[in-house]
This record gives sequence, C-alpha cells and structure tokens, in this order.
Amino acid sequence: MPSDQDAGRQFAEAVAIMARLRAPGGCPWDREQTFDSIRKYTLEETYEVFDAIERRNWPDLKEELGDLLLQVLFYSEMAAEAGDFNISNVIEGLNRKLIRRHPHVFGDEAAAAAGNVAEGLETEGIDAKQVLRNWEQIKQLEKNVQVKDEGSKGRLDAVPRALPALAEATKLGSKAAKAGFDWPDVRGLFDKLQEEIEELKAELVEKPDAAAIAAEVGDLLFTAVNLARHLHVDPEFALRETNAKFRRRFAAMEAASEAPLEALAPESLEKLWDEAKQRERHLK
Repeated sequence: MPSDQDAGRQFAEAVAIMARLRAPGGCPWDREQTFDSIRKYTLEETYEVFDAIERRNWPDLKEELGDLLLQVLFYSEMAAEAGDFNISNVIEGLNRKLIRRHPHVFGDEAAAAAGNVAEGLETEGIDAKQVLRNWEQIKQLEKNVQVKDEGSKGRLDAVPRALPALAEATKLGSKAAKAGFDWPDVRGLFDKLQEEIEELKAELVEKPDAAAIAAEVGDLLFTAVNLARHLHVDPEFALRETNAKFRRRFAAMEAASEAPLEALAPESLEKLWDEAKQRERHLK
C-alpha cells in the first residue's frame, strides 16, 4: 500500500495535472467547461460510487472514487481561476471541520481553536449515538452563527438546493412538517396523489403544453416523495431497488424470447414480463 507521503505527492500531482488541462494549450474540452456544465457529471459519478458499493466491487469503487475526486479538483481549479478559492482552501476547511466536530478525539481545546463554540458536551468515553448528538449540536451552532452573519433566513433555506431532487423533496417536506404544515396522516396523501393524477390527466386533455405537463408531473412526484416520507421509506433507495428489479426482469424477458423484443406484439411482451415476475417470485 502507498504511504501517506506517497498520497500527498500523488495528490499534488493530480492538482498540477488539472491545472495543466485547464491552462492555455491544455485540453480544449476541459478548458471550455463551466460549473454548470460539470454538474451533471458530478451527479453521475456520485451514483457510480453508490453502484460500486452496492455491488461490493472494490476495484470499481477505487476507480469511481478517483472519478469523484476529479470533480473536486475540477471545481477547485475553476474557482481558483476566478480568484474565489483553491484546493488548499477546500482541504483546510475540511480539516478544521473534522477537528471542531470531533472534540472527543482531538480534545476540547483543539476543537475550539478550529471554531467549535458548543459548551458542555459529553466527550469522555462516549458511544456513537452521543457522537452524533454532539455533531448535530456543533453543526447547528455553526449554522446559527452563519445565519446571524447573513441575516434572517427562512426555515427551508436550511435545506440545500445541492441535493438530488428526491432527497431535497424529502427534506423540504420534513422541514415544513416541523412547522405543522403537513398531511395529518397517510390517507390524506393518497387523496392528494389521486388529485395530482387527475390534474395531470386534465392537462393532457387540454391543449398540451410541455411546461404545464412537466409542472404537473413534478407535483405528482413531490406528493409521492411525501407519501414515502410518511411511510418511513427512503424514496431514493426505494427507486434504486425498483430500477434494479426492472433491469433483472427485462433481462429475463430478453433471455426468454427467441425473437427480438422489437418484433413482438404488446400482448407477447406483457406475457414475457408476467413470466419474468413469476420466475423471480419463485426464486425468493
């Protein structure tokens, strides 16, 4: 295994490579990228990390973590070019955060020097649950200081926009619920879900308008996410499981069919799908 010194040297080399790619005479594609154009790749790389972990494929995970690190280097280099911050600032901020949120490891004095203003925390011989409570308390105090510096903010401003849409919708619903703005029980959500379906159908009957249809689909998805929240289901991972299930069943259809699926009638495709479902159930 490479040593810590090797890691530091290789990281510095990666930073230099990224700077070379963005410099005059570097890579034309890398040079024309912006924060907005790179965003979609960051999301893709994050999910590829998830996929490698779920498959327990450690060589793939090693590669995907490298691809995710590339995103950090890319953003940091673009920010450095604009004079906002550089990769050194990013790492310094991370180091300070880790120290101030782990007073039970680094000591109260070091945590305070790194910016921790929480007082009276239990730090001796604590378990993981207490560590998490301390982390949340320190984090909340950091946010309070930031809000004080920036002025008053709304309750939902605490939910980052930089989240996958399903996660953002879940957090928005949860935050609103703490203010009492929520469905009293799951039955109301089923009614709301049906209402959103009817509104989408009505939009399709009217003069179809792409923006209006997209808005109605968004409302339908938002309601479904809140239904998942009430049922204590993580919608992101629930959908990932359903995606994996669809892949398995579709692959089974392809394997069972002697003809290309494109050549089959809808009734035949439906029969293959039902057979794939039945086989999967028998295997459980």
